Amino acid sequence: MSSDAAPLPYTVEQGDVGRNREAMLALWRGNLGDEARMLAKFDWFYRDCPFGAPSVCLLRHESEAAPVGVAVAAARRMQVDGAAGNAGLLVDLAVRPQHRSLGPAMTLQTALAETAGKRFALLYGFPNPKAAPVFKRVGYGKLGEILRHVRVLRHSTYLARRMPKPLAAIAGVFVDMGVRLRDGWRSRSDVRLHAQWSDLVDARFDALWQASAPTQGVFAIRDAAFARWRFDACPLEKTRYLLLSDANDTLLAWFACQVHEDILHVRDFWSITAAQGMSRPHVDALLRAAGAAGHVAVSVEMATRAERLAGWQATGFQVRSQRPVFGKWSDGRDASSADLYFTSADEDE
Repeated sequence: MSSDAAPLPYTVEQGDVGRNREAMLALWRGNLGDEARMLAKFDWFYRDCPFGAPSVCLLRHESEAAPVGVAVAAARRMQVDGAAGNAGLLVDLAVRPQHRSLGPAMTLQTALAETAGKRFALLYGFPNPKAAPVFKRVGYGKLGEILRHVRVLRHSTYLARRMPKPLAAIAGVFVDMGVRLRDGWRSRSDVRLHAQWSDLVDARFDALWQASAPTQGVFAIRDAAFARWRFDACPLEKTRYLLLSDANDTLLAWFACQVHEDILHVRDFWSITAAQGMSRPHVDALLRAAGAAGHVAVSVEMATRAERLAGWQATGFQVRSQRPVFGKWSDGRDASSADLYFTSADEDE
């Protein structure tokens, strides 16, 4: 497949994760992190993805036998306004250093948009600042922003940035005590929830999704099959789930969590009310479980409407950073009109 936009001497051909595995890994080597990690990721993220093979485009230069660039759209299942569909997540773009200019990158991304756009209803990605101009020139629009929210649980580490450590340690004890009292008062009339940690996906994920699947907006399908592949099968990170159930053992909410440097990172979540927004009592239960486990803070990333953030904001989560989400609909609709619901699980790894 040659791209009409390809300035000679570059051409683009459609690749395959089986046939071109070594060529793709060679292009990523030295560009996209640790080689052992990329090997493990390749087999899990691409070869074993239950939602279909990715769309792969390889950039070639007439003077070289091996490809000089690669771009990928990984398959994801989506629910768009209540109807099942599919999407392509734009990941793992790499171009050899001697070919890193706007022309080759544009050629590669344009070809991928054309090829993957025939398969996927939506193409979306989370480009870094250097790649954003290429996305815009190829025709991707800004879908929204993914915001990182943080709630501090143990304050001494954060206070030490502003005062001597011994004083911060003492002040932190009193601040923590005050925050726990405030949280306890806020949740004093909440219905009792049973919180349990699990190392594996719970079979009740499917029933929860079926009972709460949204009829409006753009959501990844968050059922057991997705979580088993995205988290349980992932060889790169260890994930634990916090499960919240009622007195009848009905699953009401789950949080897929990973730990780094004593911070509990919520990578994904769903609940009986998540389509409208995670309820404040469910977030409070997460905070209690995180505090009991000794974590210093909880973080979560979301790209969604402001009203769906209310439950998180009511418990003290604050925005610490944000990144753009770009995308393109195959039917040509305006990207900025999308009612998104993305978490960090909808990104790369």
